[in-house]
Amino acid sequence: MKAITVIPLSAGSAGLDDIDEPAEDTGSVLVQTVAVGVCGTDIEITSGQYGWAPPGHQKLVLGHESIGKVLEAPQGSGFSIGDFVVGIVRRPDPVPCYSCAVGEWDNCHNGQYQEHGIKELDGFMRERYRADADALVTVDPGLGELGVLLEPTTIVAKAWEDVDKIGNRSHWEPKTALVTGAGPVGLLAALLGRQKGLEVHVLDQVTSGIKPELVAMIGATYHSGKMEDAVKSPDVIIECTGVPSLVFEATQLIGTGGVVCLTGVSSTGHTTDIDVGLWNRDLVLSNKAIVGSVNANRRHYEAASEALAKAPRAFLEKMITKKVPFTDFSKALDHGTDDVKVIITFSD
Repeated sequence: MKAITVIPLSAGSAGLDDIDEPAEDTGSVLVQTVAVGVCGTDIEITSGQYGWAPPGHQKLVLGHESIGKVLEAPQGSGFSIGDFVVGIVRRPDPVPCYSCAVGEWDNCHNGQYQEHGIKELDGFMRERYRADADALVTVDPGLGELGVLLEPTTIVAKAWEDVDKIGNRSHWEPKTALVTGAGPVGLLAALLGRQKGLEVHVLDQVTSGIKPELVAMIGATYHSGKMEDAVKSPDVIIECTGVPSLVFEATQLIGTGGVVCLTGVSSTGHTTDIDVGLWNRDLVLSNKAIVGSVNANRRHYEAASEALAKAPRAFLEKMITKKVPFTDFSKALDHGTDDVKVIITFSD
């Protein structure tokens, strides 16, 4: 069968290869890949920045944002032939640490976790794969191919869970939220914020095109320009860009008792002069909280599945701005300025 592979740390090595059918000992459920999303992580891996092949292998099969259909499933597995499923990306470490031991592998403490398409496990950019039942999540059949958006939705499902847990340290009635960045993660963060009944504002750089339209489709308000002009003292800020200046601005703009959740990963090498004492004084005296949030466990996959099932279908469809067949995968790695979510299709 065909698969899109890369030699980790080797820029420009991505290619379409013939690989063996998945071995039965890699999982009891056989899944036919329908589509796989492309995100910044995939671009970084193909550009040679990082990535880890499975032990004993030179190449890594790419892809962690998947949607597939069950071809084979054992009786009692909870899955039936034809079910739409998504593969859980991160798997617990073999030790396991105390978090992985209870299914909280998103908070692995020893770093020995594995991730499909990223770290030591082949990804989903292949025609078929196998997984055990506990590594798959069922998707509402009405979503079909749109289930490819589930994995990025898990990231913000966890982020909102973290926000709620911290906010509820005291009596808390959040009303306004600011999301920075109108890429897939930012738009999905805004979607979940609206599903919670919050007044949601989204900040991005572009002034026209599909992003403002998508924000309007879920009843949120789109802004470009300065963060401080978007909304005053919001109760929640979900930072999805990793832009260092926005990260710092978010900690200043957040309202009293508010929560800033950082989901974007910043590049290194950015320095600035700040009055740390003044910054700390403001955080402490205003009971502000800052939390970093990454990855997701099964609970977040299930929450994301529920969120997508009740999301406006037109919104989800419009988020997917480019579809590329796997035989022409290189076009998917070249994001256009108007692209939101690009997917690689493997089957109907």
